[in-house]
Amino acid sequence: YFNLIHFKTFDFMTFYICMNFHYLFIVFMSYQMYYDYPPLTYLEYPILIAQDVIVLLLILHYNRNMKHSLIYAALFVGGWQLLTAQKWVIDLAMSLCTVISAGSKLAQLQCLWRSKDSGQVSALTWALATYTCLARIFTTVITTGDTQVLIRFVVMSILNMWVTVTVVYYKPHAVKQD
Repeated sequence: YFNLIHFKTFDFMTFYICMNFHYLFIVFMSYQMYYDYPPLTYLEYPILIAQDVIVLLLILHYNRNMKHSLIYAALFVGGWQLLTAQKWVIDLAMSLCTVISAGSKLAQLQCLWRSKDSGQVSALTWALATYTCLARIFTTVITTGDTQVLIRFVVMSILNMWVTVTVVYYKPHAVKQD
């Protein structure tokens, strides 16, 4: 995010990835709120959503497309309201979130397999993501026992661990000079 502010540039992939995360955060938080789960199970999501809104606004600002921000805001608010219109809608959206998140991790794995180089990828970040998902499995079992949320975190834990192992495997080794 600091690179975005410093260089005042981005690519469209950054914008769409940000939009994707924004969607996932909104769905997950809405799901937790819809089922009246304890706020501690989704407390970080409003912060993550606010962070994504700031990044999206910066991207639109630097691309000189601020006039589109109202359209995006209306779509998100309308979509957010639609999510909680009926139970099947929020359940379907939550299932799609798991599929979308899994797809993004599989795409990351595919990039690593093709390049056979993980020089720009942080093993620590992926290890922390794995740890977070594993901790979420524990807290979900204790607080809500929601099967759909458990499936999501189990799948994400496995894929995060897989990415972590792949990153470590393809880490470039330093060449010793004589």
